[in-house]
Amino acid sequence: MVTVAGSLRCGVSTRAWYAPKVPGCSPSIRSDCPLAGSRVLPRAWALASRLHQTRCRMKLFLIYVRDEDFYNLLPRELGGCEPGADRIKVMAFPPIGIEVLAPVVRQHGHEVVMFDTCHPDMKKPRIAERVVEESPDAVAISFLSTTSYPEAKSMAEAIKLASPDTPIIAGGVFATMNSVNVLNDCPWFDSVGPGEGEELLPDYLDNLSDPGSVIGLVWRRDGEVVVNPPRPLVQDLDQFPFPDRGSLPIDYIESMPLDVPAVLSLDRFCTMQTSRGCPYPCIYCDIPALADGKWRCRSPEHVLAEMQQLNAEGYRSIYLTDDHFLLKRKRIEAICQGIIDRRFEFRWGCEGRVDSVAVDQFPIMGEANCAMLAFGVESGSQKVLDRLKKGQGLDQIEHAVTEAKRHGITTAHGFFLVGSPDETEEEILQSFRFAARLRLDTFGFNRLCAYRGTPLWAEYVKRGIIDDARDWNKWFKCSDIDPTVLPSEIVNNARKKGYLHLFLYRIFWRPLSSFRLLRNFARYMKKSDIAKLLWSPFRKQILFRKPELPARMIKQGLDAPVRSG
Repeated sequence: MVTVAGSLRCGVSTRAWYAPKVPGCSPSIRSDCPLAGSRVLPRAWALASRLHQTRCRMKLFLIYVRDEDFYNLLPRELGGCEPGADRIKVMAFPPIGIEVLAPVVRQHGHEVVMFDTCHPDMKKPRIAERVVEESPDAVAISFLSTTSYPEAKSMAEAIKLASPDTPIIAGGVFATMNSVNVLNDCPWFDSVGPGEGEELLPDYLDNLSDPGSVIGLVWRRDGEVVVNPPRPLVQDLDQFPFPDRGSLPIDYIESMPLDVPAVLSLDRFCTMQTSRGCPYPCIYCDIPALADGKWRCRSPEHVLAEMQQLNAEGYRSIYLTDDHFLLKRKRIEAICQGIIDRRFEFRWGCEGRVDSVAVDQFPIMGEANCAMLAFGVESGSQKVLDRLKKGQGLDQIEHAVTEAKRHGITTAHGFFLVGSPDETEEEILQSFRFAARLRLDTFGFNRLCAYRGTPLWAEYVKRGIIDDARDWNKWFKCSDIDPTVLPSEIVNNARKKGYLHLFLYRIFWRPLSSFRLLRNFARYMKKSDIAKLLWSPFRKQILFRKPELPARMIKQGLDAPVRSG
């Protein structure tokens, strides 16, 4: 009896003594077990079962690998931490994905340790050391996009070299869109968990020795990639516990971390997700592919319960990361009325489409302290909007922005794209003139890029611009690869001209709002940094991972697409 118990505690595989479990039956002890036929068998089996159940409690390392371009440590003059501090302050969005998964996995009886690579003490070498020191049963690495994939591979390699027997599972948007390619490309990953992880990850931990039974898992068997039957989307989003925002020794600061770091507030800040998915077919977006074109939401009651907790914990700024919050009128009304009735003290922001049926909810949203609304405007040309398959009109954009400001929403932000297929230089400048006319407080004009999983990527594959088999792990600026897009130099020059026009218009025609915006920045930024921020559209941006060229262009020795005329 002591020998068996001791074997179990020491981690020796006791499953060798058990016959395989048949569904609906209890496991039996094989005839060659030393205890077979013994009078102590019932008691031995009971003890072994209890110890085996205890052994099934797994320890998981849950790691979020960041893109180095999208975070900065808070400067010390604004209250940032001293070098070597255990708890740090970072200008970045919190890793809501692993914050959501951690309590779900714990709810299944497992232990979870979270890491975010923005922390100086959570880089590859230290995490690999901790894997050796703490011997987790599995490591899950989450990363967002193609730009963070090389660092995620490097993280997996460091861990696998330090602890070869520790299984590593990859997750996140890029891993979901490229699960088979990732396993074929990276020997350090043992499996990929595509899609939502709340059901898949606990199932994976419960079946580490039987990956074939985990619905949705993509894994290796004898060097070959195996794709298990797909796991359906989670329908009941209310069933899960609230995210764990306290375990990571990091305070996330509300900011714009790209280019020049701009702190927006030092209030306690977090993100929150109240719905998932988007049903619209914009050609540059991969969200419909990730969620099968479906939109699902949490109930107002569940959302308000989480908000109640956040308010009690002192959070005073919350950003909803929903792909499209403004989709269900009655739900928005119920959430906003709950915020008002419960007198929550935080302000909040969200994103949505200008053609949403919920534009008429802006009055109650303003009353409920919605301080920021971000709209996907994209262009001031109807022709370009139609090419992007936005399904919205210029009049709808103008109406939505005007209504948001009329009902007291402090900041209206506009997302714009330049360098779209068939877009002319005049149409790029038209977008800037349109932005100047709108009552937007802030705006961003980004170059249109192609990522795998988007309709635009599929179009480029069909046109022979991209080779899906060889280019799957790249991202492209459309002006670098598409002959129907203006050359990059023309797009950049038009962008600079547009920004100059927009800034001058704001200064001379909207001086008060421009002054208020600069004053808000000046609360947490030095004058020199504000100057750099204003100058940033006119200088070349330096990225850790730059866009590449398609394999066919490289083979042909081209550094730009062949344009007619």
